[in-house]
Amino acid sequence: MLGTAPAARAATPPSGALSPAHPAVSWQSPTYAQGSVPDPKHCPSAAEDPQGKVCGRFDLTVDVPAGYWRDNPDGGVPVSVTWPDPAMEFDLYVYDSTGREVAEDASGADPASAVIPDASGTYQVLVVPYHVTDASYTATAQLTRPTTVGDATGISRDGDGYLIRAAGGAQARVDFTTEDTFRLRFSPDGSFTAPPVGEMIATTPPVLKTVRQSDEGDYWAISSRDVTLRAYKHPLRFALYADGDSRLVWQETRGLTWTEDATAQTLARGPQEQFYGVGEQNGSFSHRGRTVHAANDFNWNEGGFNNSQPFYLSSAGYGVFRHTYAPGTYTFGDPVTTAERERRFDGYYFYGPDLKKVISAYTDLVGKPFMPPVYGLEPGDSDCYLHNANRGERHTLDALQVADGYTANQDPLGWMLVNDGYGCGYENLQQTGQGLRDQHAQLGLWTSTGLPNQDEEVKAGVRVRKLDVAWVGPGYKFALDGCRTAYDGIQRNSDARGFVWLPVSWAGAQRCGVLWSGDQKGSYDYLRWQIPTYAGATMSGIAYDTGDVGGIFGSDPKVGTRDLEWKTFIPTIMTMDGWAAADKQPWRAGEPYSSINRRYLQLKERLLPYFYTLAAEAHRSGVGAVRPLVLEYPDDPNTWGDAAKYEFLSGKDFLVAPVYEDSAVRNGIYLPAGTWVDYWTGRTYQGPTTLNGYQAPLDTLPLFVRAGAVVPMWPEGTLSWQTRDTARLDYDVYAKGSSSYTLYEDDGTTRAREQGASATQAVTVRSVGRGHGMTTVEVGPSVGDYTGKPAARAYGFTVHTGAGPGAVLLDHRALDGFDSRAAFDAAPSGWWYDAAAGVVHVKTPQQSTASGFSLLLAGAGPIAG
Repeated sequence: MLGTAPAARAATPPSGALSPAHPAVSWQSPTYAQGSVPDPKHCPSAAEDPQGKVCGRFDLTVDVPAGYWRDNPDGGVPVSVTWPDPAMEFDLYVYDSTGREVAEDASGADPASAVIPDASGTYQVLVVPYHVTDASYTATAQLTRPTTVGDATGISRDGDGYLIRAAGGAQARVDFTTEDTFRLRFSPDGSFTAPPVGEMIATTPPVLKTVRQSDEGDYWAISSRDVTLRAYKHPLRFALYADGDSRLVWQETRGLTWTEDATAQTLARGPQEQFYGVGEQNGSFSHRGRTVHAANDFNWNEGGFNNSQPFYLSSAGYGVFRHTYAPGTYTFGDPVTTAERERRFDGYYFYGPDLKKVISAYTDLVGKPFMPPVYGLEPGDSDCYLHNANRGERHTLDALQVADGYTANQDPLGWMLVNDGYGCGYENLQQTGQGLRDQHAQLGLWTSTGLPNQDEEVKAGVRVRKLDVAWVGPGYKFALDGCRTAYDGIQRNSDARGFVWLPVSWAGAQRCGVLWSGDQKGSYDYLRWQIPTYAGATMSGIAYDTGDVGGIFGSDPKVGTRDLEWKTFIPTIMTMDGWAAADKQPWRAGEPYSSINRRYLQLKERLLPYFYTLAAEAHRSGVGAVRPLVLEYPDDPNTWGDAAKYEFLSGKDFLVAPVYEDSAVRNGIYLPAGTWVDYWTGRTYQGPTTLNGYQAPLDTLPLFVRAGAVVPMWPEGTLSWQTRDTARLDYDVYAKGSSSYTLYEDDGTTRAREQGASATQAVTVRSVGRGHGMTTVEVGPSVGDYTGKPAARAYGFTVHTGAGPGAVLLDHRALDGFDSRAAFDAAPSGWWYDAAAGVVHVKTPQQSTASGFSLLLAGAGPIAG
């Protein structure tokens, strides 16, 4: 809700001043007989409401010297509002002298608090009571004095960990949980407390028993096999070393610092050190030189952080998770300061040094991304049918007509939400669910009020849940609990996997939910800032992060199509209709949009084996599909920040550079080292290079494939995972050197995979020579079993090569070659070379999945480049 201030203030509102000589101020509001103001825009002006009886106002002046906040963990002035009855609901906003909002707490919870960052000058504090009866509030603002830990006075073993004592009764505790992960806690008064009740951590890890400690004079060394944590004595400061205590990873430039309500760690920043993570940060993925927030937030646009997490990782090879529900402010300047608004310090530190390994270690702690059902990777559709104020009176069963539209237009559909929870309920739920299943789609419900009827709804066929801010808006533990309740409810009442969307979350939500960036209006600017948002979220172990195609409030058809094009290459997408002026299903805008949309939706459906395998990888490793380039090319400075900000990798094989302007030309496409193939034309590029002037008319998403890629696909014409031809599997192969790929398969919907009901199939490609060389494709057996696994299947290959083959052999037997596409299509097996595209098309007869086979393309070497 960041934005402009409400109506102009009066000349004489209540006021107060803070300074080092006067460090605290408090004030009392009038009693609100019936507060029901929905947002700041509905507050009357101060002239119209001089006593603040509708909205509370207070002018706060802060007079501090320059640099006052540099070493203060609060980072500004904390403002808090408390009511006698915590059931009162209200929002708190702070505006500077220009009317720009600088702080808010719009969680609706009591007490509310916000920090005015780097406060200096005059501010208007605004309290908006939207559900208050016969009550008044007390507000306080204060300047806090920071304290930094003094000298260390001793160290002792405590169980399998170590206690470090410091001057004034402060204590630190160090517990290693693996050879490259440790927990560091600190208490100013020597007492260690846990976070509020609720588990961010999936399973608390045991303490490693093999850690050793030694006294090195100036410091104590606490060492595992992989790293050494140094605790310097005068004063107490920490530093982490690796490679046999020879390579510095990070070091504090000052000791841990605290106030009454905040703690901070201050680290040196390396000359080229980069920082990533902190969950979903709208509009950014790389944070060097920036201040970012880990907190509850309701700014759905660029700069918001509603799905943030208190975790960051560094290109120096480490990550930090602050084990807290408190809001955090992370400033990645020089030095780096990370502060949490609580008087306790509790952090887990992970050493990689590989960034993927750091993400994996973090998600070992807070939980791996959940394994979605396959229909969750198909497009979703959401609308209100019963009592929709924007569409007139309809009924829940009318959703079936929309599902019919998807079928008639050959647009794939995986699931539908048939209500919206805001006064739009449902009827005939079981009948609606059966009708959707008849169209190969699953039934979902959106809730803004909790899940009082969850058991009955799931038994009636509900397999998808969307949670909303009217319920889980308080965020933090509340959002985690809601996500887990919805996820477990699906699994408790059916054999299906949980599939839940939510708009606010915290660390640990990746193990139960798809994170949704909230309410936006579709525009080219919306397209632009969402690109780094979702790629950046992957750096915090978030595998499923997304926004509505075209925005919840709609967009013009061109923007909607551009948005759909690039979201083809993120795992989870949804079109939401009821809040827009007109329905947004992919055929609604007519031509040319409907044909383009259909083309990309069908491509997404064909690519589901690729995305489903990436989902299994994310569930195993913590690393999601939508990746900033730095994750795969960490040594390339062009991937670290803005040079590659508006593109991403889908898996490691597709490079996607969305068009985010009203233009048919895309500039600034950075291709890292290696050979890259234009997906549409077959043209090759040698990286590193930057492409300008790339021709991208409305039907063309700039899309490149890594040479060496092996991409599994379902056959052309596939419109649903349920109706696909299980007797056929395709592989799109970009022959270059030696490469391999392992396909993952299971039944797609149940939890039988947790008991091992799954299969993998390895594919190895070797391509040698120049142009006229040789390419071999080795397809291994499908190892493992699951319900519905085919005993045999045919295979189709599109092999991108440097020249056409003279012969194609299947297990040393020649396949028939054809001179035209038509003849090839008519034959049950064989091969055909498309010289214009540089692609060899191969079809095999049915092959047993219990055994492997090989293809030899004699005379067809690697693609150029």
